[in-house]
Amino acid sequence: MRLCVFCGSQLGRDDVYASAARELGRGLAERGIELVYGGAAVGTMGQLADAALAAGGTVIGVIPEAIFSQEVPHQGLTRQIVVADMHQRKARMAELADGFIALPGGAGTLEETFEVWTWAQIGLHGKPVALLDVAGYYQPLRVFLDNMVTERFLRQRHRDMLFIENDLDALLARFAAYTPPSVKPIVR
Repeated sequence: MRLCVFCGSQLGRDDVYASAARELGRGLAERGIELVYGGAAVGTMGQLADAALAAGGTVIGVIPEAIFSQEVPHQGLTRQIVVADMHQRKARMAELADGFIALPGGAGTLEETFEVWTWAQIGLHGKPVALLDVAGYYQPLRVFLDNMVTERFLRQRHRDMLFIENDLDALLARFAAYTPPSVKPIVR
């Protein structure tokens, strides 16, 4: 199994975020789950990759040429894939992964997560998508997502496709039991 983790190029305000990234990297490696991520050595991305590698895991980075120098590419990965741009980065990460987890992060983390979640809603893939809620980081977003359903901008079945868990074991159990809803795929 191979999971893609979206996370930040920053460490965040509190060490709890870096610690969670390290725990996730270690936890995936200990379970024999390969990691796909953004390929950087900085922020929670670097913490995640370093911990997975230290635990003997396989780590695949996908980084665009244009931000190769900005995000400080990780030099010790199992495999580093350099792509032309962010669009290719997201497509390649999605192609490589069997599911997606978002750690706390910024706009890029949310954008990547929401894009793969949207792709699932329209039938472009049937892979699970989850937010790993560290220290309540995603609770305000949970309220907003539920409000989208209340206001009828999001169907409940689509809302239910985005898991929010604060525990890796619970998240992986939901991934293992995941059956994507029947969706008529959009023809490309």
